[in-house]
Amino acid sequence: MNPMTDERIVPVTMPKWGLSMRLGKITGWIVAEGDEVAVGDDLADIETDKITGTLEAADTGTVRRIVARVGEDVPVSGTIALIAPDGVSDDDLDAAAAAAREVIDAGVPEDAEGSGGPFVQTAEVRGRKVSFAGAGADGDLVLLIHGYGGDKNSWLFLQEPLAARYRVYALDLPGHGTSSKDVRDAGTAGTAGTAGDAGDAGGSAGIDGLLADAVAGVLDAVGASRAHLVGHSMGGAVALAVAARDPGRIASLTLIAPSGFGRQINAGYLRGFAGAQTRREIKPLVGELFADDKLVTRQVVDDLLAYKRLDGVDAALRALLDSLLDGDEQRGDSGAALAAIGDAVPVTVVWGRQDRIIPAEHAKAVAGAVRYVIEGAGHMPHMERPAEVQTAIEDTIARAG
Repeated sequence: MNPMTDERIVPVTMPKWGLSMRLGKITGWIVAEGDEVAVGDDLADIETDKITGTLEAADTGTVRRIVARVGEDVPVSGTIALIAPDGVSDDDLDAAAAAAREVIDAGVPEDAEGSGGPFVQTAEVRGRKVSFAGAGADGDLVLLIHGYGGDKNSWLFLQEPLAARYRVYALDLPGHGTSSKDVRDAGTAGTAGTAGDAGDAGGSAGIDGLLADAVAGVLDAVGASRAHLVGHSMGGAVALAVAARDPGRIASLTLIAPSGFGRQINAGYLRGFAGAQTRREIKPLVGELFADDKLVTRQVVDDLLAYKRLDGVDAALRALLDSLLDGDEQRGDSGAALAAIGDAVPVTVVWGRQDRIIPAEHAKAVAGAVRYVIEGAGHMPHMERPAEVQTAIEDTIARAG
């Protein structure tokens, strides 16, 4: 018997977190050989060049072998541990572990770059370039919409896992990532997350309309007549605005800490992020996004600083800030957009209990939604507790039928 084909041996593999990830490093094992694990249990802390995260178990069973050593680089999809029942012999496990070690020791294949992962495209929307990345070839279409100051890489823990079952796209909203930075509009200034433009399916004035148009433009570009939207923070308000315009095109909404469901917001964080120009200024601010600020690596800070220094970013962030804040309170009214949608689509709201940007209590204002409040997560539960957020998304999709 070839032990690698023994279905009782389940490999735990290095995940792919983000478009450019080729290697991951185990910084600490949380489990030991002989431990019983269930789906969702923490297995190991992993560091990439972008982020530090915790790998969660995708299977239930006994950890029989730990293959990858702390501190060594492991190629994406390389086997780092083996889960198997007691009935699997030590000889078979040793053979499987040895085969896994050969892959780790060989390093990253030369042709690994760009093979099988998300692909980046652009769409032209209202004269602006909108960048988006897609993964997966089959199933329902899911579009991921980031929040203020984020980009498509905000979904690095979720896009690949979801792509196993769905066609999954993540976009850079105007003003963010590699999309056009100009968020000025010839129309009347709007407020991100309001329902004021819900009736104008052909395009709308203001920043809120521009962001909603970007989402609709990406759906047009990929030929989606119907899609599931997942939006975080400001992106949740944008998702609601898109659905309010054209509920027949949206199959479901999963809103992660969405803006616009209450007046309270950490205005100091938003203003601080818009104005931060140095590593010393930005690192503590980004730490406020997480329940555990150790997730903020030097590379995350460096990437944000590089983004903020691009031409047009400062003006874009300040214009978006004006659309989000009314003094020190939230300006938008996402409840109006939700009311316009009615019961046309299933809605789920996900919030981190330790959110320091928008209080988790605002989840109660999302009328008619299924609610998930996740312990041990802040404003970024999709990065801190991705398996739980994935479950919430997939349950929402299932409710859509």
